[in-house]
Amino acid sequence: QVQLVESGGGLVQPGGSLRLSCTANISTIRFNPMGWYRLVPGKQRELVATARTGGQTNYGDSVKGRFTISRDNAKNTMYLQMNNLQPEDTAVYYCAAKTIKVDFWPDWGQGTQVTVSS
Repeated sequence: QVQLVESGGGLVQPGGSLRLSCTANISTIRFNPMGWYRLVPGKQRELVATARTGGQTNYGDSVKGRFTISRDNAKNTMYLQMNNLQPEDTAVYYCAAKTIKVDFWPDWGQGTQVTVSS
């Protein structure tokens, strides 16, 4: 089973930036869709962004224009560049992948905390 390891979370002031990384332990991840979700206690899991193998990307409405998802297949890594962060972006961010053809995301990382506060 694939292992996904996130990094890059932390504390940042409003208006600041962070870049999250998600590295997989298999090189074939390049052939699989990947994405970022976030979770705030008491709220539903929210789509942040997805990136398919053909380069197609998709963003949640709340992050469009501020966040950018990208992939480096040579490093088995997916990134999330987050700019103009706001307090409402505070959440645990999870990396997800679909290494099997199903209608849900079967593979998840452990999550990384992002806190936006002054």
